[in-house]
Amino acid sequence: MEEKVLSLKKAFQQDLSTATDSKEVEQLKVKYTGKKGPIQALMLELRNVDPVQRPQMGKVINELKSEIEQLLQDASEGFLKVEAQAQLESEKIDISLPGKNRYLGHFHPIRIMMREVIDILINMGFSVQCGPEIDSDWYNFEGLNYPADHPARDMQDTFYVTEHLLLRSQTSNVQLRAMEGRNPPIRIIAPGTVFRNENISARSHVFFHQIEGLYIDREVSFADLFATMEELWSKVFNEKVEARFRPSYFPFVEPGLEVDLRCTSCHGKGCRLCKHSGWLEVCGAGMVHPEVLKNGGIDPHEYSGYAWGMGIERLAMLRYGISDIRMFTENDMRLLAQF
Repeated sequence: MEEKVLSLKKAFQQDLSTATDSKEVEQLKVKYTGKKGPIQALMLELRNVDPVQRPQMGKVINELKSEIEQLLQDASEGFLKVEAQAQLESEKIDISLPGKNRYLGHFHPIRIMMREVIDILINMGFSVQCGPEIDSDWYNFEGLNYPADHPARDMQDTFYVTEHLLLRSQTSNVQLRAMEGRNPPIRIIAPGTVFRNENISARSHVFFHQIEGLYIDREVSFADLFATMEELWSKVFNEKVEARFRPSYFPFVEPGLEVDLRCTSCHGKGCRLCKHSGWLEVCGAGMVHPEVLKNGGIDPHEYSGYAWGMGIERLAMLRYGISDIRMFTENDMRLLAQF
């Protein structure tokens, strides 16, 4: 037994002398002091030693174990200190090098356009009301005069979450919420993101941003709508903008119209953005349908109102001369850094 202890001690000293880093020291620790190591094996052999000599041999083995553990600890601390110093040297920063420029962040062009339009409309007397992006079929369609079998639903390919929940296809889903539990006059705008399952092209995307406008009071007329639209465009573009109004159909307004602005990309000559027509559609509008007023708890014989929904991307394209709506979502810094 004594010879085995001496042999183990010499073997350990030999292995420790060849260790070159803390990882090898850790491996030696596992090799010699682990549960399956030689020291544990010597402890198990004590059962075969003469009972008279057993206490003395147990003491010798424990002393060897303590000595090995101490030598391993000292070696590990020494290597770790050297390795830490080497790491500091390799990661040393040359403070004489010039610093890197840190650029300030800025708003996305869509956010800039959205905030400007909201500020203009607030100064025109509208308040802001928001609604959920995931909504029920009632608020997005049926309550706005879109029955389940209404062909107008085919005008918008909708993303459905469940049978009765969907990603809103228009911020018009705020209309009924604005009417419920509130007496006219109601003058609100509803900004936000909308989603439609459409083919992505230069002028359309699967998600975009809208601002819905709603004004309900006694004796509200088409003249009020036209005056509001003309004032809004002149403030958005800081000049008199050429606009045209075309009769159109939307289930939640009657009568309805679409608003086109003269294309600023080609100045009316015709381009890919305006489909070579010289005009770009930016807004759908009209007088609030009596059925929608009823669904919102408002008497259509006493009150009337107008509503519109405008696309912010379309306005931004006209304002900044951007010919492809996809550029707003590509995160190209060559474009974004200009704002």
